[in-house]
Amino acid sequence: MVIPLIGVHFCDGEIIGETGIWPPTRVFWQGYNFFYGQAMSLVRLRTFIEVYRQHSISGAARSLNLTQPAVSQHIAGLEVAIGRPLFERQSQGVLPTAAADELAADIGDKLDAAEAALSTARARSADIAGNLHIIGHADFLAEKLAPALVPLLQEDIRVRLHAGDGPMVTQMLLEEHYDLGVSAHPVTDTRLKGELILSDRIMLVAAPEVARRLRTAKDLGVALQAEPLLAYNLERSLIDHWLEKNRIHAPGLIPALTGQDLRGLRSLLSQGFGWTLLPHYLCKSHLQSGELEEIAPPLGHTEIRYYLIWLPSKLRKPRVAHARQTLLWQLAEKTGKTE
Repeated sequence: MVIPLIGVHFCDGEIIGETGIWPPTRVFWQGYNFFYGQAMSLVRLRTFIEVYRQHSISGAARSLNLTQPAVSQHIAGLEVAIGRPLFERQSQGVLPTAAADELAADIGDKLDAAEAALSTARARSADIAGNLHIIGHADFLAEKLAPALVPLLQEDIRVRLHAGDGPMVTQMLLEEHYDLGVSAHPVTDTRLKGELILSDRIMLVAAPEVARRLRTAKDLGVALQAEPLLAYNLERSLIDHWLEKNRIHAPGLIPALTGQDLRGLRSLLSQGFGWTLLPHYLCKSHLQSGELEEIAPPLGHTEIRYYLIWLPSKLRKPRVAHARQTLLWQLAEKTGKTE
């Protein structure tokens, strides 16, 4: 039987036809609803993923540029479809249920990948000129990232580079002050995504005279304590990891200087002062020229890994999605991932 429609309107992403039958009856306009309903389901899933990552309705609303009631409605719609609650409300934020954990695991990164592909496709036909803000380790931005920016700069993207250490990179990305970040720390916050862009050897280096004293010492640990140490920070994670791997005991090490730009440490080494551990890319040319020398590790090198990091919601902007993909390609070509 064909039921005549006297009105058509939208209802939560579905096109509904109103009939003249009493009591009022609603029927789906099947010819259009299949596509639109599928699209709306994707919107709900995106909302779910954002709430799941942030553990917050209000935070997801800000990221998605939606109202809190709209976010709540999307979640409620999914809960009806699944037949199980997805979140438990708490005094601060929401707590995912087991059903939410299962759904998030099933979705994985598929939505992020689809959105990134769509944004990249839009970027090919859109005007992507504008500002791009990137935060990361100053030495890496200068020595590795800057040369990879040429294609973006040629497309009239105005790049703003800002220096920051690992914790600051994470914080600034989460607060959406920056579009992309570079960190030597792997991503641990589930709200962020990252991809490895460089693995590099860590090398114990010094000026030739200092290097000779260290090489000829009977006990390398004692010799290291007798020379000034230059370090990235007081935590000395790069140094301690190298010493631990090579089973070198040097408990009295206190940095003579700390600085969060490894190029500054390299400059002091070139003046014949102290020793430090540097990524190979930062001392390669200095080793080739003889300005610096490596003290070979007794057991083996350690590595440092750099990651390009982003907030998934940022990839909805064609400029950011295009920049991320371009940098991944450029850095893979220039570094070969490992030096």
